Amino acid sequence: MTAFLLDSKALVLAMTRPDQLSGTARSIIEDLENRTFASAASAYELAYKYSRGRLAALDPIMTGYRRHVKRVVTEELSLTAEHALAAASFDWQHRDPFDRMIAAQAAVEGLTLVTSDRALQEFKLVTTIW
Repeated sequence: MTAFLLDSKALVLAMTRPDQLSGTARSIIEDLENRTFASAASAYELAYKYSRGRLAALDPIMTGYRRHVKRVVTEELSLTAEHALAAASFDWQHRDPFDRMIAAQAAVEGLTLVTSDRALQEFKLVTTIW
């Protein structure tokens, strides 16, 4: 069994437009032998951006968010102090706080990060797949 953490974009695509995921990402999510995680940081990022009117298309998803998430991942991953401290300590120019937290969770927990984001793919402390 392998364990994967979906970044926010992969999570949204899995919930709304799975046909736009890469074939590899879709296979990972659909394989019931895999442990797949959604980060609490993604919940915050999506809710924050939605509340600011930046993700209006997520209206059907934000109502009943956890129910929708549980359709596409096996577990939710809470944020811990260890994750936060790792995110703050990274020697990494990428400043997006959501990406930093998700990368920290993947690094600390030993999860492969499912992402199409170039900045995350180029970060050497995290194994990524798309």
